[in-house]
Amino acid sequence: MNVDPGRFYGRRALLTRLGRELAQVAATGRGRMLAVRGRRQVGKSRLLTHFVETCGRPYLYTTAVKNASPSVQLAGLTRDALASTTPLPEASAVFASPPASWDEFFGLLRLTLQRSPAVVVVDEFPWAVQADPTLEGTLQNAWDRTLENLPVLLVVVGSDVAMMERLTEHDRPLFGRAGIVVVQPFDPYECAELLGPDRTAVAAFDAHLVTGGYPRLLGRLAASGTAEDFVREQLADETSDLAVLAQLALDAEFPPDSQARRILTAIGSAEAGPVTFSRVTQTIDGDTATVQTAVTRGLKVLAGIGGVVAVDLPAGAAPNSRLRRYRVADPYLRFWFRFVGPQLANIARGRGDLAIDAFGRGWPSWRGKAIEPVVRAAVLRLAPDLGPLNDADAVGGWWNRDNSTEVDLVAAHGPLVRAVGSVKWRTTTPLTAADAAALRSARHVLPGADAAALVAVCPAGAAGDADVDLVLRADDLLAAWAVRTS
Repeated sequence: MNVDPGRFYGRRALLTRLGRELAQVAATGRGRMLAVRGRRQVGKSRLLTHFVETCGRPYLYTTAVKNASPSVQLAGLTRDALASTTPLPEASAVFASPPASWDEFFGLLRLTLQRSPAVVVVDEFPWAVQADPTLEGTLQNAWDRTLENLPVLLVVVGSDVAMMERLTEHDRPLFGRAGIVVVQPFDPYECAELLGPDRTAVAAFDAHLVTGGYPRLLGRLAASGTAEDFVREQLADETSDLAVLAQLALDAEFPPDSQARRILTAIGSAEAGPVTFSRVTQTIDGDTATVQTAVTRGLKVLAGIGGVVAVDLPAGAAPNSRLRRYRVADPYLRFWFRFVGPQLANIARGRGDLAIDAFGRGWPSWRGKAIEPVVRAAVLRLAPDLGPLNDADAVGGWWNRDNSTEVDLVAAHGPLVRAVGSVKWRTTTPLTAADAAALRSARHVLPGADAAALVAVCPAGAAGDADVDLVLRADDLLAAWAVRTS
């Protein structure tokens, strides 16, 4: 399949949000500000470009330049103002020459916003702030004095997730002024939409696990065939998108020699088995007390800013439980740390075949575990429509202290366990009676689950003698992300 580069895929909810914000501007004549954040290559610029070019209003879309001086930033802004396909009113006269400062720019902007609602987008805003640390305060003053009283939707955008999160905190100038919009990678349903109707639901989930839903990677995969075909092609080239995009993103946020990067590597490169605190500390050199303190701090940061690391607890466990497990939250980064990062040296010396062989050996088991968080997210979304789960407000997994018993899926309403499930990500072999028997045995070990419904999650369905209460296939799960209209 060749992805149509002129077609815009997905993002319906975000476009609806942006349209609603602009409609409020038009209805009230008052300004609204949004702070849009998301990791690099997630599609923020593509989303906002599509929005400004289809919203039917005048706009200015400008992008800051990394390490450029304020005068260079403002000169570029002036060129962008004149290049807009639907320019701001009187833009050619107002921006005939570059403003000398951001304060002057906001003053000139006021002159163009008197007639009708308009959109102003400043992309890579953190780079502009790095060049002029007074920009946040300058924008606050301009907003409070004039811009908030004019019909403008002002959008600041950034890929530096940590900086964009801090931007709206209580001790920063824009606190209380900017609404927050987070652009995530494509969800599995959006992956399916881009791949096209000829691909199966399982193919969409495979694509999501490998690319994380990043549009650029997903477009490359769509042109390759299966997810496995795509990975094999990409692992043969050290400059491929699959190899490079993660490195660029990680190097920008977590330098290779940083403690956070070492922790991420320890979590993401694990071949099998749960990643616990002790397992992470065992991979880092140093005396025990120092390493434990460093890892504790590092995990807190990684699980906080941007949610790079997800912390999983057994269903019903207290937040401070010692049974925590850790995983890289972003599916693409999780895949990269497992199959790409450890093989970069081999790929660079022309031995991509070794990387491809390692992928072939590890992919089936890794895929079966990596899909579990996606399945749980889908079941939580679907729960209101699933009889025995219709009041479930939490879906997770469960394991005991020695890991002798694990349950892939536990749906609960408060302390009440409504259902337990087994995830067997197989396309040709249904969940068997033996699989169901193992689930029943585990149900009796899980506290309060004796009456819980049994759920089979398997693309191939469940055998007739499995005797479970609910069967969910890949198509059922994919529907969890379909946009619902009232």
